[in-house]
Amino acid sequence: MSSVVAVSKRSTHAFAKEPIAEISLIVGEGVEGDAHRGVTVKHRSRVKADPTQPNLRQVHLIHRELFDELRPKGFEVSPGAMGENITTQGIDLLSLPRHTLLKMGPSATLQVTGLRNPCTQLDDYQTGLMLALIDKDSDGNLIRKAGVMAIVVTGGKVKPHDAIAVVLPAMPYQKLERV
Repeated sequence: MSSVVAVSKRSTHAFAKEPIAEISLIVGEGVEGDAHRGVTVKHRSRVKADPTQPNLRQVHLIHRELFDELRPKGFEVSPGAMGENITTQGIDLLSLPRHTLLKMGPSATLQVTGLRNPCTQLDDYQTGLMLALIDKDSDGNLIRKAGVMAIVVTGGKVKPHDAIAVVLPAMPYQKLERV
């Protein structure tokens, strides 16, 4: 069963987010009280490039299974540590097509917009972590493992142990790209 493992937020632009008991998702904006909440982009490098671009990175999700993959490589990562708002389990987030809906909690719905691009801040957290979150497939294509980004379609409360329902978009599917 797919479910929420943890929810996190932080009101300032710091790398890690604080795990809390519950988050409130605001339609078209993101996580209430989080520094990345807004209609327009809030990620500092993207604001510098164009502060008027839409915020396709309102909510960051990472699958808990990634922590298990990183542990044998010497990395200790816990929910919120890589800046995600929602830590999931039981969903292969990275293989979802663009526009997939994730329904969670009593009423919240997120729409997956793309992949998070691993950045150098990961190495500030643990040396070598950025490279550990980049891989290549058998054809040599880059695989970004740092989670997915989403926008809030329907608001509501989300907390650990909430079930997650995955609703795939109409075909043909669009592959996730970095946002």
